[in-house]
Amino acid sequence: QVQLVESGGGSVQVGGSLRLSCVASTYTVGSSCMGWFRRPPGKEREGVARIYNRGGMTYYADSVKGRFTISQDYAKNTVYLQMNSLKSEDTAMYYCATGPWNSCLGSGFGGFGYWGQGTQVTVSS
Repeated sequence: QVQLVESGGGSVQVGGSLRLSCVASTYTVGSSCMGWFRRPPGKEREGVARIYNRGGMTYYADSVKGRFTISQDYAKNTVYLQMNSLKSEDTAMYYCATGPWNSCLGSGFGGFGYWGQGTQVTVSS
């Protein structure tokens, strides 16, 4: 069973940057669809970004396009989420997730079956 461990969350001011990391316990980063999700306070979980790099496939929620970048390091079995120009509405618990490679097809964020425990991001003015 895949275990995912997120890190890199914290408190930052509006306009700042953070980089989240997600380490997978088994070799999965290169062969699976990897995604980042978030749950803002009092709201439902939403997809943020996903990647399947064998085909160069990345996908972003409209709310983060141009500000967030998802990437992966096969050697470290790690997925990253670089978050720039952070806004207060980016405050949330951020989760890493993985699913079969075809979860990265099309639009949307369905098909993810394994989840990390999350890392908190707080953006304040």
